[in-house]
Amino acid sequence: MRTILVTGGSGFIGSHTCLVLLENGYKLVVVDSYINSSPTSLKRVIDLLEKNHLDVKNKIHIVQADIRDKMALDRIFSQAKSSGNSIEGVIHFAGLKAVGESINSPLCYWSVNVYGSINLLEIMDKYKCRTIVFSSSATIYGYPKRLPILENSEIKPINPYGNCKATIEKILEDVYSSNNNWKIACLRYFNPVGAHPSGQIGEDPLTYPNNLFPYLCQVAVGRREKLKIFGNDWPTNDGTCVRDYIHVMDLAEGHYRALDYLLRNESKLITLNIGTGKGTTVLELVNTFQETNSCKIPYVFSDRRPGDAAISYSDNKLAKTILNWSPERTLKDICRDGWAWQSSNPNGY
Repeated sequence: MRTILVTGGSGFIGSHTCLVLLENGYKLVVVDSYINSSPTSLKRVIDLLEKNHLDVKNKIHIVQADIRDKMALDRIFSQAKSSGNSIEGVIHFAGLKAVGESINSPLCYWSVNVYGSINLLEIMDKYKCRTIVFSSSATIYGYPKRLPILENSEIKPINPYGNCKATIEKILEDVYSSNNNWKIACLRYFNPVGAHPSGQIGEDPLTYPNNLFPYLCQVAVGRREKLKIFGNDWPTNDGTCVRDYIHVMDLAEGHYRALDYLLRNESKLITLNIGTGKGTTVLELVNTFQETNSCKIPYVFSDRRPGDAAISYSDNKLAKTILNWSPERTLKDICRDGWAWQSSNPNGY
């Protein structure tokens, strides 16, 4: 049974990925600072799996630590090795992820996201653990010049958050070039949304929601008065932005497939778009949510938000081919599962 380190494992995408990894027989060490997440998420992951008769309590070890704390990372790897369960691979989610916040606090983003990642890679190298799946982002493409967006599209981020993700990818390229014992997958995801269908784990922003879907869910449950849609004059079929919304469970399964692929193969560096391959306007998402859940979402239009692109969606053929993975959930599934989470947990965890 292989032991995997998951950084940022109690967050939105991390918790769903931990569930999928445990379902597939991995032992996990999870490190999280809880800066923007809750320890309750992993408790619920354990509860969900035990309800399905999977005994996982002894297969997940959770450590509260910041990836900028190099000594803490060293202890995690050292203790795993001493216990006979050396860490064989890493899925790296830990980091700050709000575009607007990154513009206001760029040094904080470079410290957490880039410095923290360098710390992690140095400790991995020290313990000869050279398999990593990195949580990257389609933000690095900036304003796409062609659609759908391919992995070889121009990398031209337009904010500090995107700059950090692009920089970490470049560091990983350099690390791979310097020592081809590394196995690396950079997964560039588009717009992760939805929740586990049980409604027990989901997205719970600890501050003001920076993304559309959690904001929409909070309006639906009455925590916020109305949804603000940034612009209705974009060059799209209804004037609202087009995005590639992918169900978080499809994304979690993509991480599992990427890890499995790396562990089964020789040294590799792969970069993959993880999306549905199709675009949905903001209004299409709002209308689908209303129809699926028989609820009303009051909304207003406001000015365009600086830094937004009109249309962004992926070409995901490479991920389908290499990982033998395809997104299976529909927009209705996204809306149904997102509402199951928010209606069961109106105030989050």
